[in-house]
Amino acid sequence: MNIDQVLEKELNLEAWQVENVLALIDEGNTIPFIARYRKEKTGSMSDEVLRDFNERLTYLRNLEARKNAVLNSIEEQGKLTEELAAQIDQAMTLVEVEDLYRPYKQKRRTRATIAKEKGLEPLADLLWEQKDKTDLTALAEAYIDEEKGVATVEEALSGAKDILAERVSDDAECRTVIRRLSTNLGRLTSKAKDPEEDSVYAQYYDYGEPLTKAAGHRILAINRGEKEKMLTVGLEAPTDRIQDYMGRRFIHGNVRKELLEEVNEDAYKRLIAPSIENELRADLSEKAEDGAIKVFGQNLVQLLMQAPILGKTVLGFDPGYAHGCKLAVVDANSRVLDHGIIKPRYCHGSDEKARADLIRMVDKNRVDIIALGNGTASRESEAFIVDTLKRFNHPVSYVIVNEAGASVYSASKEATEEFPDFDVETRGAVSLARRLQDPLAELVKIDPKSIGVGQYQHDMNQTKLSQALDGVVEDCVNKVGVDVNTASVPLLSYVSGINKTIAKNMVQFRDENGPFQDRRQFLKVSKLGPKAFEQCAGFLRIRNGKNPLDNTAVHPESYKAAEELLKASGHTLSEVRGGLSLKLSETEKKSLSEQLDIGLPTLNDIIQELGKPGRDPREDMPAPILRTDVLDIKDLKEGMILKGTVRNIVDFGAFVDIGVHQDGLVHISQMSNKFIKHPLEVVSVGDIVEVKVLSVDVNKKRIGLTMKL
Repeated sequence: MNIDQVLEKELNLEAWQVENVLALIDEGNTIPFIARYRKEKTGSMSDEVLRDFNERLTYLRNLEARKNAVLNSIEEQGKLTEELAAQIDQAMTLVEVEDLYRPYKQKRRTRATIAKEKGLEPLADLLWEQKDKTDLTALAEAYIDEEKGVATVEEALSGAKDILAERVSDDAECRTVIRRLSTNLGRLTSKAKDPEEDSVYAQYYDYGEPLTKAAGHRILAINRGEKEKMLTVGLEAPTDRIQDYMGRRFIHGNVRKELLEEVNEDAYKRLIAPSIENELRADLSEKAEDGAIKVFGQNLVQLLMQAPILGKTVLGFDPGYAHGCKLAVVDANSRVLDHGIIKPRYCHGSDEKARADLIRMVDKNRVDIIALGNGTASRESEAFIVDTLKRFNHPVSYVIVNEAGASVYSASKEATEEFPDFDVETRGAVSLARRLQDPLAELVKIDPKSIGVGQYQHDMNQTKLSQALDGVVEDCVNKVGVDVNTASVPLLSYVSGINKTIAKNMVQFRDENGPFQDRRQFLKVSKLGPKAFEQCAGFLRIRNGKNPLDNTAVHPESYKAAEELLKASGHTLSEVRGGLSLKLSETEKKSLSEQLDIGLPTLNDIIQELGKPGRDPREDMPAPILRTDVLDIKDLKEGMILKGTVRNIVDFGAFVDIGVHQDGLVHISQMSNKFIKHPLEVVSVGDIVEVKVLSVDVNKKRIGLTMKL
């Protein structure tokens, strides 16, 4: 198998692209670096395509390694033929390789191996040839040997049939066809273990649908129901079609037909069917997980790339009952100005005192926005805040902030190091305020799995999920760029080429030597060598540094080209600080590209960066809805038109925050007047959408919404 050719075909790439990307990956370059600074070599492949490329490359290389191990094992046994070697070499999946290896694989003691130990393999061979018409009893009598444990004709025939059943089960082509028939014609089923017990799995109490139509979210729901011992799950295969095929493959006439039919039935029911069912269910689950991980990743991108609220002083309000509500004020630069605790009446305190304390803190610090967590006691806290808004001495609004993961961060080592004198709840209030100001900078401190924009994330392969989500965060961080003089260690850790050790060293360096003034200073940081510098330099920004290019995504390796471009355009380097709009025709760009000895993609990127130094791509994202009033689920009526924020997207719809502390569901069928395959075709996390109330169930706290206005 030629890996390069496989990647070309599967990803629809040119040979030169595959060759270049392979070389770049093998040289230790990161995906963000390759995507941003090696466009000429990749044909401007996106980070998403590059990650797919890298994932597929890893699989194919592991496949090749497994093939070599299998070939060596069979060759050591002296059983490797040219035909078998060719079949293994042409195999495109690990399943195919394992099917071909199955007859030669070291097995645990089976009924067949026990029968072989009793000397019954020659009898099995005679039966398999289907030529000897000798009476079965007479044929089997020759193999009776009480010393070997074969006392009767029946025992001899039974052992021979066990050997043949395993031979049928080990047939690679047979397993391939049965797997295909089961996939195309099989059905996934589930039954309730206790039909009388009410549960969230009620719709799967008597469920069945073709495997080809089983949606990922249903597969994951059924898996969870089985894990929680609420459901019994199975796979209905087209048994008649399978037995018919096995008869045609292994029975060649009427000699021994009845016996071989018994062998086929035993081989299928005892050996093949359970194995194939496990394989198919594992495959279904893996595909469902991959789909869920993809949706989780896309949701996470939208959440991390939400527009920051700049230049505002924010009060984080972490609601609670028994221990009161923790407050923390952070200024426009995310520094903590003040913190405290209030206990309104719902915290067994006094509304009057709590209100006076809140007003004093807001007025004293000139708070612009209150970031209210959506957890325990948030409904009562929102009502309390709204009742207090009109009493402040300047305009103040509030925003409901999803606090998923805030408690994880608050109890983390990073939070303890940053705020050693704060309790967990106060750290949570700081995190709420900061995640409103700059979602990306704050959310990178939290395990992506804890952010709460996925579905069934606790039921899937956690290593695979973590790797995928870490890749998403890495791409987002590097797409935005990082202010090296204000970034936290967790944020720096996601920058291309920088690990946690280097990130800590960078923070320590600036603490000891003051803010970085020049990108070349990065090389003075312990453990940050030339390769790490190459990978990270373009993604780190220095505001108001010595060189205005340090506040752009122009890589230091292109500074000379950028300076020559400025000179050719009649501009100076100092003019870059205010932004330069270089309007060049395509002909002029092509000429300059040749003159400067850089590719057109790099030239276009330099021109774009010179136009808006320090630009934040998140500026194009919708800003959060700022509220000044409160709505309760009891206030909702069918037909009401409201604006809300998309909080989470799943395969079957989107959950929208309309300001009533209970997200409403816009089912996929209510998202568009045209057919769509997935909600992500219409909305993204963080989108502001207009919805109409379809239904309200106050008792079950369910709200049905539509976007088809």
